[in-house]
Formats: sequence, C-alpha cells, structure tokens
Amino acid sequence: MAVLPMRDRAYLVERGIAFEEVDANEKAVIFRDYALPTGRFDQTKADILVLLPPGYPDVRPDMFFAMPWIKLSKSSQYPRAADQAHDFQGRRWQRWSRHNDQWRPGVDGIWTMLRRIDTALEVAA
Repeated sequence: MAVLPMRDRAYLVERGIAFEEVDANEKAVIFRDYALPTGRFDQTKADILVLLPPGYPDVRPDMFFAMPWIKLSKSSQYPRAADQAHDFQGRRWQRWSRHNDQWRPGVDGIWTMLRRIDTALEVAA
C-alpha cells in the first residue's frame, strides 16, 4: 500500500532508489541496501527506516533507523546518539537520534530526509 505522496514516490523511482512503503501501526518507508559512505562504517550498506508522522509531508519526519546496526570503522564504536534500539515490525533497529527543525511544509519531501540522512552518515563521529 502506498504511504508516500506521489511526488516522493516519483523522486525515488526516477533516481532508482530501492524503497518499500510500510502501512502498519506506524507508516514508514524503508530504503533497501542504502549505500553508506565508503570506509566510514563496518558495513557498506544498510536498510534505512524513516517513520512518517501523521500529516506527512506537512509534518516533518524526525529520526532515522538502520539495520543492521553500524559502527564507525576507525573506533568500532557506535556513532554519537546512535546506540539505542527501536522495535519496528519484529526487528530491532539502530536509532539515529537526529532532529530537524528546518522542515518547510509544502516544500520539503523525502528528498530532504535523504539529504539529512546522507549528511548524518558523512559527519558521524
């Protein structure tokens, strides 16, 4: 079942980004085998979960979640604020506590969240 607005879905399809829409107790999108920055983590790719709040896209998504859990390559430690679990659909995801107060209703969409995820992964320490 579709949970993303048409323009979000079109954006992902046009760019060949693998995703799954989840319509359950919480609506969500999972980016399958999402490429992680080269050499930064103990994994090269992970599934990335974004929970979609009621009212999305006018209401901003908050954090994101990774499966499998990923650690920094250099330290073998979890990144800052990425060491807590979140249960979703029978799996225990790694919560990346990253917040955004810059969401612009009517302007931002899933592309904004993907940029935030990419930035968080690039600067993780």
